[in-house]
Amino acid sequence: MLTQTSAQTPAAGSRRFPDGFVWGAATAAYQIEGAVGEAGRGRSIWDTFSHLPGRVRDGDTGDVATDHYHRTAEDIAIMAELGLGAYRFSVSWPRILPTGSGAVNRAGLDFYTRLVDDLLAASITPLVTLYHWDLPEALQQTGGWANRDTAARFAEYAEVVGAALGDRVATITTLNEPWCSAFLGHAAGVHAPGLRDDATALAAAHHLNLAHGLGVAALRAVLPATGRVSLTLNLAQVRGASEADRDAVRHVDGIANRIFLDPVLRGSYPADVIDDLRHITDWSFIQDGDLTAISAPIDALGINYYSPTLVTSATPDIVAGATDAWVNDPQSAPGPSRFPGTDRAYAVPQDGPYTAMHWRIEPDSLTDLLVRVHRDYPGVQLMITENGAAFDDAVSPDGEVHDRDRIDYIAAHLAAVHGAIQAGADVRGYFVWTLLDNFEWAWGYSKRFGLVHVDFATLQRRLKDSARWYRDVIAANGLPTGA
Repeated sequence: MLTQTSAQTPAAGSRRFPDGFVWGAATAAYQIEGAVGEAGRGRSIWDTFSHLPGRVRDGDTGDVATDHYHRTAEDIAIMAELGLGAYRFSVSWPRILPTGSGAVNRAGLDFYTRLVDDLLAASITPLVTLYHWDLPEALQQTGGWANRDTAARFAEYAEVVGAALGDRVATITTLNEPWCSAFLGHAAGVHAPGLRDDATALAAAHHLNLAHGLGVAALRAVLPATGRVSLTLNLAQVRGASEADRDAVRHVDGIANRIFLDPVLRGSYPADVIDDLRHITDWSFIQDGDLTAISAPIDALGINYYSPTLVTSATPDIVAGATDAWVNDPQSAPGPSRFPGTDRAYAVPQDGPYTAMHWRIEPDSLTDLLVRVHRDYPGVQLMITENGAAFDDAVSPDGEVHDRDRIDYIAAHLAAVHGAIQAGADVRGYFVWTLLDNFEWAWGYSKRFGLVHVDFATLQRRLKDSARWYRDVIAANGLPTGA
């Protein structure tokens, strides 16, 4: 579990991680559970979004996903076989509160109670994320994250889950990747609810920050003294396409990173971000007392990381060549494309090597990011709560999935984490994204990130080579020689 113990630095040249380092895997409710209409669950914005024509590749939905709701025993057995020390999963808000507030759906809460108990029985530490993008549709109908009231409803939900599970869950995370919720969902329009308005996206970002702060207070009121609270951000290691793009780097770093890090860990929004975006919003959604709430102390910061970001300034020639193809993979767009939430900078293609998402593979950038966060926001324990890669996996004639590319990706990024720890960053654990091949949001079932292959027609699970390799890493608490 996440612990209060002092950070340790591995000896120079060692491939081992510090004693007590947490090894796990992560999932998200809508991506694996299925059972969207069962046992009183309400609709989420992803139920609505995925059923809209043209929003998800091949018309895929999460209606069945990997059917984890009915296969938890099988999936926990797989986790135990891999030797996972911890499992990070999200709770479906509409499964607990079908309309986002009001009466608790006891059947939904019981599902997670059983899941936690079964994980503990298998000696796997559960880490709960309260929000991984599946906002109840009923709250979207009243404005969703653009409506300040949604933050208050989130606090009520946090209290319900904290009171029910907090005695057995080591750490509860409020939000997963609020940048995606705010900017992919409200500026780029490629995630639910599918809106395209920068001013709305900035209001959503603030209300997500506020929800985190109110959620922390609600959790502290019901958790035992040992209970721990965290936040997970998908931070970007931003670089410029040229020396002339240094201001674009500063600007995008503000929108991608500091608009969340600073209010949570410093109690203020960055002045340059406020100034940069005054032509989009007057920031009147920030009210007295908000930043005090948002900056309530947390016990750990989760970092999700996959690929570096390359940006350039929004010069007239870039604007003329821009496209609307920016989705989850800006590098795959057929030209420079707009960075969500701003009209002043653009994400640009990067040279390979790439994953199947066309994301550049650059492990050293993870070391740089972790050292930067440790330097700029000292005193906060860090966890890698997601890191992994999609590749074009296939079952070989021998019945196995030989995913050497994924092993190489994870090994290189673990080496990067190891390097950051040696440089002084207080990193306490690593969670692979993801345990199972699943519903990959706007990509549907076309992208496979899992350690475990899922046949989406039969739902059969089979360990990939990477799963067995990761099992050995966990057992050794470190990388094998030559990895």
